[in-house]
Amino acid sequence: MTITHWINGEPAAGGERSQPVYDPATGQSAQEVQLADRATVERAIAAAEQAYPAWRDTPPLKRARIMMKLKDLLEQHADAICQLITAEHGKVLSDALGELQRGIENIEYAGYVPELLKGEHSKEAGPGIDSWSEFQPLGVVAGITPFNFPAMVPLWMWPMAVACGNTFVLKPSERVPSAALYIARLAAEAGLPPGVLNVVNGDREAVETLLHDGRVKAISFVGSTPVAEHIYHTGCGQNKRVQALGGAKNHAVVLPDADIPGAVGALMGAAFGSCGQRCMAIPLGVAVGNGTAEALIAGLRQQMAAMRVGPGSDNRNDMGPLVTQQHYQKVKGYIDQGVAEGAELLVDGRELSVIGADGRPSQGYFLGPTLFDRVTPGMRIYQEEIFGPVLGVVRAASLPEAMALIDAHEYGNGTCLFTRDGEAARYFSSRIQVGMVGINVALPVPVAYHSFGGWKRSLFGDLHAYGPDAVRFYTKRKTVTQRWPASGDARRASFSFPSGQG
Repeated sequence: MTITHWINGEPAAGGERSQPVYDPATGQSAQEVQLADRATVERAIAAAEQAYPAWRDTPPLKRARIMMKLKDLLEQHADAICQLITAEHGKVLSDALGELQRGIENIEYAGYVPELLKGEHSKEAGPGIDSWSEFQPLGVVAGITPFNFPAMVPLWMWPMAVACGNTFVLKPSERVPSAALYIARLAAEAGLPPGVLNVVNGDREAVETLLHDGRVKAISFVGSTPVAEHIYHTGCGQNKRVQALGGAKNHAVVLPDADIPGAVGALMGAAFGSCGQRCMAIPLGVAVGNGTAEALIAGLRQQMAAMRVGPGSDNRNDMGPLVTQQHYQKVKGYIDQGVAEGAELLVDGRELSVIGADGRPSQGYFLGPTLFDRVTPGMRIYQEEIFGPVLGVVRAASLPEAMALIDAHEYGNGTCLFTRDGEAARYFSSRIQVGMVGINVALPVPVAYHSFGGWKRSLFGDLHAYGPDAVRFYTKRKTVTQRWPASGDARRASFSFPSGQG
């Protein structure tokens, strides 16, 4: 089976190249995805450009009603979408459902767009002069999304973009193409006109086409920091508006007064949920004091021993496979590196063996949960984003020392603090140089009516993803100053700059 594209409201072939799409739980491929060439991407851009004038002039309330219909359809088809996510990404079905629900919440927020697009009005800004501001769409905009959230991250982008009156070209990860295409079909069923949303599957050729085509006015991106930086600099160099969310290395600080069992449970989900393939995962636990470290490690080891690892299609499992064989080897290499650099390997996920349905060892990309102790800042497993089920414990003597470690890291995406001390929590949340902070919350992902984004090298651009920032990113402000002179009102020419004083 060949997976194609979605252009101008219908399936569309395009591109001579293709690549297999694998089931990470089996290592097998039963389908391939076409990789769009430049001409195919340009067709999608042209379709979006043609659809834009009519869609721009569609009242915001009508656009919002389509979003609400889409919300209902996504809820009705949730099981089918989650099965597609699990089949291509590997995450457990319950995790896929949580991802989809977060995406649906962003559609709900987009349903408020008539209110969000209201401008400001000043009557009698000058004698007989009124002034107001309004928010207008940009035109054709594009989104480039990662493999780890095949449904949610696209839903961070295009629903608000189109609700604001733009048209959209989405380039999802070629590793997990099916969920985005399925949702595009549902959007058409909800009443989204042809050309308003287009989906092109592809690799670097597709990305570079979007970056360099002058018809594309803005680019949203989520992925690794090197690619984010390239997209930011290239897009800005082409005079586009760009938001590019990059990598992360999130720290969880555990103070001696924390609820240790609660912290352990939270860290288990944050470190190993979705097999650690989240930009908001917690790969580093910073224990303040050796006693805290020992208690934390004891709890983690106990719960890790009880984890079930297997195909994501079985909701009894806690963790599924990594997304590809290449990524499996990469993460395994980080474990090897950690051992070589002197970290103390307490739980070795390389020893995991998953038995398939045929009773033989699975060929899927399974790696067990892994725990290191005595990780230090000089190690690669501390510095680099692993994006796998590897948790490292770092020991610190004090909260200021722990905060200094976090502030010194190149990434500033998310962090959290476990404590019962309100003063410490307030100090931490106020001073830490990180964009998203949790207090006794391991995954501080903002709700849909706030905005998502990190600091430092975790975000390139001025505005965060979804929420209020999305409205500003996908619109431009226009200010109108208006006067209607009375009949026969003749005025002399004035050569002074108007001050509003008369």
